[in-house]
Amino acid sequence: MDGTLIDQTESIVRCYHEVLQSYSVELPSPEAIKRSLGGPLRHTLNLFLPKNQVKAAATEFIERFPSYMFEGMRVLDGANELIKALHQRAIPQAILTNKQGKNARAVSAHCGFDRFIDICLGNGDTPYAKPDPKFTESALGALGSTENFNYILLIGDSPTDVATAQNYQIKCYGIATGSHSQVELTQAGATDTFEDLQELRALWGF
Repeated sequence: MDGTLIDQTESIVRCYHEVLQSYSVELPSPEAIKRSLGGPLRHTLNLFLPKNQVKAAATEFIERFPSYMFEGMRVLDGANELIKALHQRAIPQAILTNKQGKNARAVSAHCGFDRFIDICLGNGDTPYAKPDPKFTESALGALGSTENFNYILLIGDSPTDVATAQNYQIKCYGIATGSHSQVELTQAGATDTFEDLQELRALWGF
């Protein structure tokens, strides 16, 4: 979701800074926070805080973020068009994210993604998170498709997304609209990479 379908960096960085200010640590730069995203919340906080402070900080983040999570958020170019085109072709879609599940679904509704995508799984919805293959299995099970790997594709913007695909032995198209370049996504092992979703739409002809 973040970095692939939407840019929500402004409110995410704000929340991390507000939470980290409660602790005696040097605040990371917005770019450092952005490049750390993709994994579970606690994994990111663990990069900036001692281990014994991560649980409390995660709780504070979860409480703070919803109150301003739509501030500065924008839908990335081509996102709605691609989702709609896939839906019109009866291609099943799911959103798989390490964002809190309830927040992810609120974003999906706010942006209109939920008109075409019924399945939106995030942190807290299952015991798992990306890149655990059991999390991927949960989403594919909800779609009713877990067997024909040749027809399963993950589209994402981070090395975590690439690892998620690799751990399930499916293809991954890397989109360089997050904090990682096409070169970095290729190095991480993406099947192919694209500058943005518009380029992917052009490849597929819609």
